[in-house]
Formats: sequence, structure tokens, C-alpha cells
Amino acid sequence: MNRSKQEAPNPAMAKRARGSVRPGQRRPIDRRPASEAAAASGTTASAAPRPTGLTEAETRRAAEIEAQLLAEERAAEAARRQTRERAALRGTTGPAGSIAIRAEVEYAYVARDLKRIARIATLLLTTLVVLWLLIDVAEIVPIA
Repeated sequence: MNRSKQEAPNPAMAKRARGSVRPGQRRPIDRRPASEAAAASGTTASAAPRPTGLTEAETRRAAEIEAQLLAEERAAEAARRQTRERAALRGTTGPAGSIAIRAEVEYAYVARDLKRIARIATLLLTTLVVLWLLIDVAEIVPIA
């Protein structure tokens, strides 16, 4: 069999018509002006003009949204004011969530931990010195 010849097309495969869309591809965009596109598609009705103002429903909805935003803003301001007052009572400056206050609280924990470590280290060293004195210097506790 001669392989240089092209194989005959499969008769079971359907031919595609010109301009048909293959799977995974989109139709070409119609870039004609609107008047030509409407004439080509057979529709001559023009689009309704857009209203220049807002309808009553849109105006009411905008008023509701604005009232809701103002209420949320007032609530947030009240929460900030309460936070500042609490901070003033504690004697701290700045908002309660500020980094400086968190650092101040963290440093308080660190300072307490270091004091505890120093106390335990002093107790252990004192115990070692007392045992050294009793065992080696005074020889009160004999080690065999």
C-alpha cells in the first residue's frame, strides 16, 4: 500500500457548513452598526430610551440604604467612643486594639515570667551552695 497517498475521508463524518460553530468556539461577533444589524436580523423596533431620572422605588431604596449606612456609622462611632473611655479609665492611651497596648500587656507577661525564672534560679543555686558546704567543706554528710 502506498502511504504517500492521502486516505479517503470517513463517510460517517458529517461535513460542517460554512460559518458553523465548533464545540468550544464562539460565533464571530457581529460588528456592523446597530441599524444594519437590526435590518439584517429583521427587527426594526428601536430600543426604548433610558429614563433620565430615578424612579420612586429607586429613590426609596437609596434613602433606605443611606439611613442604614448612617445608623451603622453612628454605632461604630459609639463603639469607638466607649473604647476610648475604657482606655482612659485604665490609664492607657490610644485605642484598646492598638499595637502599643497589646505590646504593653505582652511585656507585663514577659517581665513576670523573667522574675519567676530568676527566683527559681536563685533558689536552685542557693540549694547547690548549701549542699556543697554540707558535703565537701564541713563533711557533715559523708559520701562513700
